[in-house]
Amino acid sequence: MPRFYCPPPLPSQGSFSLPPDVAHHASRVLRLRTGESVQLFDGEGHECHGMISDLSGKQVIVADLRQVEVNRESPLPVMLAQALSSSEKMDWVIQKATELGVTEIQPLATERSVARLSAERAAKRTEHWQQVAISACEQCGRNVLPVIHPPLDIMVWLQQIRAENISKFILLPQGSVSLQSQLKPQGTAVLLIGAEGGFSQSESDSALLCGFTPIRLGARVMRTETAAVAGIAALQTLWGDFC
Repeated sequence: MPRFYCPPPLPSQGSFSLPPDVAHHASRVLRLRTGESVQLFDGEGHECHGMISDLSGKQVIVADLRQVEVNRESPLPVMLAQALSSSEKMDWVIQKATELGVTEIQPLATERSVARLSAERAAKRTEHWQQVAISACEQCGRNVLPVIHPPLDIMVWLQQIRAENISKFILLPQGSVSLQSQLKPQGTAVLLIGAEGGFSQSESDSALLCGFTPIRLGARVMRTETAAVAGIAALQTLWGDFC
C-alpha cells in the first residue's frame, strides 16, 4: 500500500485532499487510480488508511479515512551526531539512520569534514535532509519523523551537550570500551561519528572531557557511513527493538 507523508493536521476520518506535491507524486509519478488504497501519516505518530476517491486535474482526494493505531518506534531514543561528509554519503547516512530508528540527527562541522557549508547552503541542505528522512519514513513504515538539526561546529555542540546527563558514545579507532560493558541508557543515547578522516586530537579530547565514552566496534576501521549504520544497529541490538 503506497504511503505518503502529509504535514499535520491529518484528519482521522472523512475525506482529505492531498497536498499538491503529494498529489503530483501519487497521480503523475506512481500513477495511482481511483479505488486504490493508500496510507497517510503526519510525522507525529498518526497513521490513516483510505481510498482514492477522486483524481481531477491536480487534485487527489482520499476518502473513507480511518485512523490506525500502530507504533513502529524503538524504545531507545538515539541521537546520531554525524560529522559532515560528502553530499551522497550524508544522504545515505540520514536515510539509513532513519530506517534504523534514530530520533535525532545532528550534522557537525569538524576539522576534517570534506563538506564546507555557508549559512545559506546549510539551510538548504537541512531542508534537503528532511526530505530524505521523509522518503525513508514512507519506505520503512515509521510514522514519526526524526528531527534534523541545522549543522553546528563540533566544539560549539560539545559545549551545549556537555552538562546533559545522558549516555554519550564516540566511535574511535583507539576506543577501548565495548558497548556490551555499558549500562542500558535511561534516556537518549548519543552516538558521535567522525568524518572521512576521523576526528582531530583536539576534537576527540574535547569529546572525552564532555563525558563521551570511547567505544570501538570490532578490530577494523570503518568508513564514516559504515560506522554510523553499524553503531546504530549495535545500540538497537543491545537496548532497542532489535533484541
